[in-house]
Amino acid sequence: MTDDTESTPRPAAPWLTIVGLGEDGRAGLSPTASAALDGASLIYGGRRHLALAAPLAAETRIWPSPIADAYPGLLARRGTPTCILATGDPFHYGIGAEIARLVPADEMRVFPHPSAFSLACARLGWPMAETACLTLHGRALPRLIPHLQPGVRLLVLTWDGTTPGAVASLLRERGLGASRLTVLEAMGGARERRRSALADGFAFQEIDPLNTLGIEVVGSPEARVVGLSPGLDDAWFENDGQLTKADIRAVTLAALRPRAGQTLWDIGAGAGSISIEWMLRHPSLKAVAIEGSPVRAARIARNADRLGVPDLRVVEGRAPDALAGLPEPDTVFVGGGITVPGVLDTARAALRPGGRLVANVVTLEGEAVLLAAFARQGGSLKRLAVAHADPVGPLHGWRSAMPVTQWSWVKA
Repeated sequence: MTDDTESTPRPAAPWLTIVGLGEDGRAGLSPTASAALDGASLIYGGRRHLALAAPLAAETRIWPSPIADAYPGLLARRGTPTCILATGDPFHYGIGAEIARLVPADEMRVFPHPSAFSLACARLGWPMAETACLTLHGRALPRLIPHLQPGVRLLVLTWDGTTPGAVASLLRERGLGASRLTVLEAMGGARERRRSALADGFAFQEIDPLNTLGIEVVGSPEARVVGLSPGLDDAWFENDGQLTKADIRAVTLAALRPRAGQTLWDIGAGAGSISIEWMLRHPSLKAVAIEGSPVRAARIARNADRLGVPDLRVVEGRAPDALAGLPEPDTVFVGGGITVPGVLDTARAALRPGGRLVANVVTLEGEAVLLAAFARQGGSLKRLAVAHADPVGPLHGWRSAMPVTQWSWVKA
């Protein structure tokens, strides 16, 4: 069979050029990048990009909204010299990555400009290798929460001039008001400005929409910092008692064995603690929390926001019916509804080859289902028991939680 990508003859030379621009416009371009602009017959860009690169002899087109509407026309020009203008480094949270999914790398030439992160590190004297570089542009603010670890330095691409104030409020709410914020505006151009303040006293006005935010995170022992290990304190999750407790949750996350890029189904999600902690393990992980109670489903969404994983998908509905049409899972956790006919079989059938299923139960009826599954399918079966020291009058004794039976199984 012939690969489709090889069936269409490729142009003899790259036809698409991506040019990264700074606030200094044409003056900051290399002679080769400037020549690529002059040699193009059509140039795509935002209004700001086209103004910065002026004068332009070629026909220009402003990106539509959504920008993807322009892609068919762009691809129809294959083989004709075409240029795209971008901000800074097109492959660092820029348009380059998206275009590279459409156009093979050997059909493009790319001239990156120093990114906002490079410029900010140069202004602040921060080693980039020791600085977390993030973006909130087009993304929800709570995404920042897992990165707010005392002692770290963050550089954040913002949405607009309101983002620094919103970040300052978030830091104050989480007990991190002593953190220092530095707003770097319009770096590299005539409007460049740098201002710094603690989150507790942040009150800057009229911030340029084109800004990058530096954060030096400082927190007291009482600050609400999302820990890096599984098993967050139960009190961090709003719940009605339907919650996989911290000790069992840590063991369960270990049994789920998350790997980068995987998708989890959390069936009978309760407070969403398993799917939330799954997503906290790595930014590439995805999860779908399936919950039959509308009240609990809304609660899961609130917990996800507060703990920094606003992209958790919450599906209100009861398994197995609610599982239809969901993205294929790499891993499934069943924390509720195990005795409902079809739940376990549907989850097993949906798994990718090599996928993993983990189920926890505390009832005798649920245990009977897992024992039967273990007898038919094999896998691993274990009982988890935890006891905590509680006061007994003036002394202390062990108080045992209900034991949890856990079945783990891997699809051949």
